[in-house]
Amino acid sequence: MFSAFDISVSGMVAQRARLNAISSNIANVSTVINENGEAAPYQPRFVVIETDTESQHPYGAAGVNVVSVETANVEPRWRYEPHNPLAVKDGQHAGYVAYPNIDLMTEFVDALEATRAYEANVGAIEITKDLAQQTLRILA
Repeated sequence: MFSAFDISVSGMVAQRARLNAISSNIANVSTVINENGEAAPYQPRFVVIETDTESQHPYGAAGVNVVSVETANVEPRWRYEPHNPLAVKDGQHAGYVAYPNIDLMTEFVDALEATRAYEANVGAIEITKDLAQQTLRILA
């Protein structure tokens, strides 16, 4: 029974990590300066999740693990803003400013999906808890 809780909790932890990465992407949709003060657009983050193969649960049940939070190396979106002090001075992109290549619709859909997956794991925990309580009532 505790493995059912562990599986649901591992799913909740994974979805929370996804939501953190998604909210970071949404918050930085207009960030064009990196932490060193240089003109470099924010690179979107994504979470890598895999099945937990190390835990030995009875009946082959396993949860998931967050392997890492990766940075997507994508080409920036270029906007023509020649009067912006961050605009490229010369070359192919002269007069353009590099913005993060983040699609807000995709991020919102991913956030909705992660939220629903989190809620599904909460529901599974509630059902497992109710089954345990009913079992104890029958045995008592």
